[in-house]
Amino acid sequence: MFFSGADLKPAFRLSRGSINMLVQMLPRQKAHGWSHEMEVLVMVYWLACGASYRVTADIFAMPLATVCRTVHNVVEEMMTILHRVIHFPKPEEMEEVGAGFVRLAGHEAFRCAAGAIDGCHIKILPPAEPQKKCYINRKLFPSVLLQGICDAKGAFLDVYIGNTGSVHDALVLRRSPMYKQALYPPAGYILLGDGGYPCLQRPVAIMTPYRQPVASQVEARYNRHHAKARNVIERTFGILKTRWRSIFLRALEIRPLFAPKVIGACCILHNLCVAAGDILEEEEGPDDSEDVAEVIQRELSGNGVRGRLAAQLSAPGELPACLGEHDYI
Repeated sequence: MFFSGADLKPAFRLSRGSINMLVQMLPRQKAHGWSHEMEVLVMVYWLACGASYRVTADIFAMPLATVCRTVHNVVEEMMTILHRVIHFPKPEEMEEVGAGFVRLAGHEAFRCAAGAIDGCHIKILPPAEPQKKCYINRKLFPSVLLQGICDAKGAFLDVYIGNTGSVHDALVLRRSPMYKQALYPPAGYILLGDGGYPCLQRPVAIMTPYRQPVASQVEARYNRHHAKARNVIERTFGILKTRWRSIFLRALEIRPLFAPKVIGACCILHNLCVAAGDILEEEEGPDDSEDVAEVIQRELSGNGVRGRLAAQLSAPGELPACLGEHDYI
């Protein structure tokens, strides 16, 4: 389609196939000016070089104002396809989703898992006081929060972006449309979350690990398998940050109100890359995860469901033959 002989990945952090897929999803007829393909390349390069309008303008020999306008226009276009690219599975796809978590956890008990959920802090340059204080998180740097749910392949199923860094993961959850409208998971399925979330049965079912120190080997075994399955969301955030490391490993130097849309655009590109097999390995970076915190639970607790799941993990695969020879009633 364009740059057909060039390897785009070193400069653009995306393969040619991923960029072509994005261009095809953003059809737009232009009678004048830069081609749509070129505008998409400008926006992607802007992400890859750390959101520097000046650097992008120099590379493409464009006026600075044109680069700024192009980036904003393409990001706004991407917001119109967000729910085409990031969406919950269809009912007929749920069996495959559960099978993916069985493979991750290493146990059939996790066939009821429909996704892993977590929050991620994205560093930004905060606005001036008095708003600045709201953006300072527990790690003492300014950020906005990305709440993500992913499947076992690391593709985002839902993103909720824009809460200020001072807001706890559990409150971000309660504010999200997914939670307030009980959109996901379907009945009989659960989400896997870390200790920053409440263990819930409804309005959405979220299973969390038992708090340390655990009371038994049953709980310890559950925690081990739970971690194997849940860690896919941390790996997904790690891959997202690796691909766009110039943005996510330092403060995002754009207006706070524009930041959620840029983060959403990166999540869209992540899913397109997963679909195209355009994978980057996660790089080790600073841990910005929340510490385990006490959460006031107003909803129906999921402790009973978690207990049954833990018991299922510790149950023998089949009864020894010798035990079937006696009546123990």
